[in-house]
Amino acid sequence: MSTTIVIAGKGGTGKTTISALLVQLLSQRGVVLAIDADPATNLNQALGVPLSETVGGIREEMTQSIMSGTLSPTISKPDYLDGKIRAALEEAKGFDLLAIGRPEGPGCYCAANNMLRLSIDRLGQNYQYVVIDSEAGMEHISRQTTRDIDILLIVSDLTQRGIKTAAVMKGLIGEMRTRVGRICLVINRSLNGLPTEIGDTISRHGFETVVTLPQDPYIADLEIKGLPTTQLPAESPLRLAVHELMGKIGV
Repeated sequence: MSTTIVIAGKGGTGKTTISALLVQLLSQRGVVLAIDADPATNLNQALGVPLSETVGGIREEMTQSIMSGTLSPTISKPDYLDGKIRAALEEAKGFDLLAIGRPEGPGCYCAANNMLRLSIDRLGQNYQYVVIDSEAGMEHISRQTTRDIDILLIVSDLTQRGIKTAAVMKGLIGEMRTRVGRICLVINRSLNGLPTEIGDTISRHGFETVVTLPQDPYIADLEIKGLPTTQLPAESPLRLAVHELMGKIGV
């Protein structure tokens, strides 16, 4: 049985960086399915793997084939989508990457989205871990285009606005049909722990599990050189902190 971890939060908080490190560290324990659910599709760069196709393109292709009547009647739509998604997987040592991307054109994708969710559910059963780098909001979760979640990491920066945004995301969980197990607030790029004012705001919003990740001096150099996050050295403060995070969330 697989464990599904979703990394959510507002843009610019470092979700993709954290997702890449989680994928890399978890792949040392078992095979991981990494899903890039952010339309910006940056997870492949953070992981250092190529990207040739996205599910958005596949979905558009299938929808257009259905509308034009060119989809072969001898193959079912779910089987067609399953095959295309498996072919779109980027394979790497210890993990596979699937990028959701965005639709390539206008139109209603409700039926395709439902088949997409079922395909990802089936695909995820073949992995020990599924790590989803979510988009800035909760759209993929609210539209039921992701599987049920065992651990939700809501990433925030060290600001009152960031914590309040994270609290809104936490509150939305109760309105969704998706099952969510454990919720953890992750404060990224902290310099000296949590200031009292931030800690008080976190307590008011009822986050039971809070993890603080440090600012990492190695990140800027990697980004300047265009190198993947996974090349952070063993002594990287962020790498070490994400490893500790895994212990706190029970993976």
